[in-house]
Amino acid sequence: MTTEPLILCENLVKIYKLDEIEIIALQGLDLTVQPGEVMSLVGSSGSGKTTLLNVLGGLDRPAAGRLVVAGNDLLKMTDRDLDDYRRRYVGFVWQQKARNLIPYLNVEQNVELPMIMSGIAPRERRAWSSELIEAVRLGHRRHHRLAQLSGGEQQRVAIAIALANRPALLLGDEPTGELDSATAEVIFDIFHQLNRTYGLTVVIVSHDPQIARFVDRVVAIRDGKTSSETIRRTETDEATDAAGASVPVFEELVMLDSAGRLQVPKEIRERYGIGDRMRLEETPDGLLLRPVAGGEFTVPAKRLTEPDEPPAERPRGVRRWFAGLRRPR
Repeated sequence: MTTEPLILCENLVKIYKLDEIEIIALQGLDLTVQPGEVMSLVGSSGSGKTTLLNVLGGLDRPAAGRLVVAGNDLLKMTDRDLDDYRRRYVGFVWQQKARNLIPYLNVEQNVELPMIMSGIAPRERRAWSSELIEAVRLGHRRHHRLAQLSGGEQQRVAIAIALANRPALLLGDEPTGELDSATAEVIFDIFHQLNRTYGLTVVIVSHDPQIARFVDRVVAIRDGKTSSETIRRTETDEATDAAGASVPVFEELVMLDSAGRLQVPKEIRERYGIGDRMRLEETPDGLLLRPVAGGEFTVPAKRLTEPDEPPAERPRGVRRWFAGLRRPR
């Protein structure tokens, strides 16, 4: 039995207009997120990752394409429908904790406030807020005000508040961006605990290059499209560090859009002299991509004549895709 994805983006387009200038933030983006995933969106500034997060949360509307979240077709929703969608299906955690918290209330009051505004009965909201406070490991701080909490503890309160409406999807915009590495690890551990306990799906926008260590999957966005994904590999022979301890092994995969197109990063195109077209060849080992003459970049003569050197290690992910480009024709 095939599980329906919690998030389905197909050919998603988002255009912003500033004065007379149109900025295409999402350019036909495709993405699927399964229920119960803890995944991250990464990319440089302006890549479109925060725009995608806002669109998934119903804070912004895409211009075209298809977007379905938890069975809701967001492109067909009215403004009132989107308000209801945000209240029922989505929780938000921001980098700036002040967006989630009210300083003159204590932890318990902060968590209960969204439920009071939604008309939840006192007994039910007290029970749920108590459960959430324990889930984020702040049971001993429930009566403390924000000024008495550390930055990491405040962010844990923000997570509890984001779950007050029992959402299916938790969206985090750099939720550990203002925290030290040790505190950030605690936050990610709590995300996984909430994922296991409540079946919560978590999507996090991050600039942290080490984010793959803390999530199930990392999707890179470049120029408004999904470019690659990094997944944790399962191997019989686990990698070990210098002390002999096992370490996770990751593999980066190139992502294709619904039309079968892939993104080749500019630095790779420049390195191998790839212009506006390439040769695609089938070989016994798979597909081989080769540059052709006449492109916008010039192939160095040395690159064409010198033999290959054996790689120091077996290439993986994107490197494996493009390893064949170094072979002489």
